[in-house]
Amino acid sequence: MGAEGWCLLLCLAFSGAANVAERQWQAVDVVLDCFLMEEGGHHGGFASSENMVKAVLVLRQVPVPDDGSLEGLTDFQVDTLTKDNPLITFEASVNLVQIPQAEALLHADCSGKEVTCEISRYFLQPRPEATVETAVWFITNVQVSGGGPGVSMVMKTLEDAENEAVLHPTLKLPLSPQGTVRTAVEFQVTTQTPSLNFLLGSTASLHCGYSVAPGLDVTSVEWRLQHKGNGQLVYHWTMGQGQAKREGATLEPGQLLTAGDASLTLPSLTLQDEGAYICQITTSLFRAQQVIQLDIQASPKVRLSLLNAAPPATLICNVAGYYPLDVSVTWTREEQGGSPAPVSGASLSNLRRSPAGTYSISSSLTVEPSSVGATYTCQVTHVSLEEPLGAHAWVAPPVAEQKSALGVLLASILFVLTLLFLGLQRRQGRWHMSATLPAQSTVGREPKRNTTLRPAEVTPAQTTAESL
Repeated sequence: MGAEGWCLLLCLAFSGAANVAERQWQAVDVVLDCFLMEEGGHHGGFASSENMVKAVLVLRQVPVPDDGSLEGLTDFQVDTLTKDNPLITFEASVNLVQIPQAEALLHADCSGKEVTCEISRYFLQPRPEATVETAVWFITNVQVSGGGPGVSMVMKTLEDAENEAVLHPTLKLPLSPQGTVRTAVEFQVTTQTPSLNFLLGSTASLHCGYSVAPGLDVTSVEWRLQHKGNGQLVYHWTMGQGQAKREGATLEPGQLLTAGDASLTLPSLTLQDEGAYICQITTSLFRAQQVIQLDIQASPKVRLSLLNAAPPATLICNVAGYYPLDVSVTWTREEQGGSPAPVSGASLSNLRRSPAGTYSISSSLTVEPSSVGATYTCQVTHVSLEEPLGAHAWVAPPVAEQKSALGVLLASILFVLTLLFLGLQRRQGRWHMSATLPAQSTVGREPKRNTTLRPAEVTPAQTTAESL
């Protein structure tokens, strides 16, 4: 069973562990699948060679925080490796230095992340005094995927107590009785954040830390920026003196010497600050580095305007001040009571770039006339935005259709008012009649008299006249 099987057992131990409120520290073995670069030594960084063989690196008894999941975990046994396919196994003691990212390395496989590990020969820096070294040094570069930490470790081989130790057939190094190459880590450089994104104008902190064995002193710290084939010095510290080549760049000397913290702070970021930052730390014997990629972003500002209201109307969506270059502009149309629908046919203007280096572009859309009008939305998607940014504009229907609709509306209003008026008049008439009729039976009339109608008395003269 190789390192992969060992990590599987470790994950099973994690999944069945009980949680505890207080975390404690426990020393465990961290096992990594690596590649050994057989040819070509270098002074730091990842080696480059076509001759790679599989190897296993075992960091012995590394202190890591324990939340209860490490209970029952046993140390790595060399005899668990597959015998029919023996791997070069490096055992590394970490008693002389600290490995602050050991927890991330231990849990990487269980978190679904990949660990890249390369081991290669390391040659010491030239020294004025003539010394004879019988030990051999290796440098191991470890990187956790998904924005995980990176670690570079310089390891020194240990002399075996037995004079007649068996030599490795290719490395020509003495092997332990278990068949491993025993080493000790004497220097390590690490970063928690190998890739960072910051907004234009903000302040960035680039983490870089180190740990050295007793007796070794840090002689210099150097930060360099590499971007598009150009390199420049950003900050340099040596023997207690710091010098910033980039305005405002700072490094805390107190943290550097006492806490092993060589982090760099960059205020008021500009687009010229973008690139790969190399944190290189030099001791009296070793030199190692970490690379941090810094990307600058600027969020776009969106403004939507109506160029002309007469049909066909034209909408202009101006997207300004964004970085990096890639941006997406889409249009949607929504009528009252309907749902947004995508609209095609928009055209883009030429790309514009400001003196600060940010980009601007415009998208124009000629809208189709609508009898009821519609709301148009310009939606912008950019890497600096957590969610798309949109601007809205209402496009009214044509004037003729507006007049027609207005006439219908006015006629409807007049009709309703007429009905209300007639209904009110009728109601008032009924109320007036009911209020006046009782008064007419008692007021303005003489009292009835009891009279008897008798035939009128007709004289003879009247009768003669009437007969004539």
